[in-house]
Amino acid sequence: MDEASILGTGSPIRDVRILGTGAYVPERIVSNDEVGAPAGVDDAWITRKTAIRERRWAGADQATSDLATAAARAAMKSAGITAEQLSVIAVATSTPDRPQPPTAAYVQQNLGASGTAAFDVNAVCSGTVFALSAVGSVILRRGGYALVIGADVYSRILNPADRKTVILFGDGAGAMVLGPTDRGPNVRHVALQTFGELSSLIRVPAGGSRQPLDRAGLDAGLQYFAMEGREVRRFVVEHLPQLVKGFLHEAGVEATDISHFIPHQANGVMLDEVFGALTLPRATMHRTVEHYANTGAASIPITLDAAARAGAFRPGELILLAGFGGGMAASFALVEW
Repeated sequence: MDEASILGTGSPIRDVRILGTGAYVPERIVSNDEVGAPAGVDDAWITRKTAIRERRWAGADQATSDLATAAARAAMKSAGITAEQLSVIAVATSTPDRPQPPTAAYVQQNLGASGTAAFDVNAVCSGTVFALSAVGSVILRRGGYALVIGADVYSRILNPADRKTVILFGDGAGAMVLGPTDRGPNVRHVALQTFGELSSLIRVPAGGSRQPLDRAGLDAGLQYFAMEGREVRRFVVEHLPQLVKGFLHEAGVEATDISHFIPHQANGVMLDEVFGALTLPRATMHRTVEHYANTGAASIPITLDAAARAGAFRPGELILLAGFGGGMAASFALVEW
């Protein structure tokens, strides 16, 4: 794998601003003991391995679009815009309401934004920055405002007996309102990369055109999320530092210029290891993994919203967003607050 190949894949979208953020997590809190019991592990084991202490799981009546809609409304309120002002809605998710239509269509309907372009992006846990890149290009051409939403309900595709996966995930949604204005945090640069040769490391084996889900598949548990945990960790720990270094060079900034780091909230113990290897000497890493676990595509916008609402950012500070996940994919965005 050539980390240097990320150079040249980036895109400056300096005229796109983040005008508001929002997030939503379900009410149900699921403890480590509750989620660990069917998998044969306890709170102490989960905390030691992941730093996760609890997570939120969606109610029986909630789908991904419901979580996404709640986060979108919070972001729109923060930005001070209405549904009529939207020109595009992009939902990053790998747990859609249904295979068809796109979950974004349900969000559009819920918001009353009829006629707005609405589509889904599936880059698994990297998806929100992929969607950010796509939407930035759209609004620069079309004008208006855009919603970028990361939302996932992983609790529906987890094997309760698989301790490698069931302990890691929670449900949630985070959103951003973007616009081509001269106010608000500036999205200065984005870069996207996928390493398809590693696509088998994270997967849901059945349910698509390659392997339709039938009774035999259900009996074999092929409807569940599966992950080669050690190989995924190796990919992140070994390659993310060099990918970040290449992205910062491409964006024309130094590591010492970064004030805040918001990574995908995959595993708290792994994040500590990765952050130590990144050499961002002046940066604060922001985390929500302890309370919300890994919320898939939602984790970056949820964490961004939490930090913004806590007043963590000052005007002019640089924020590095870093996504990584199934594909295997990596995505980066540089935001000037």
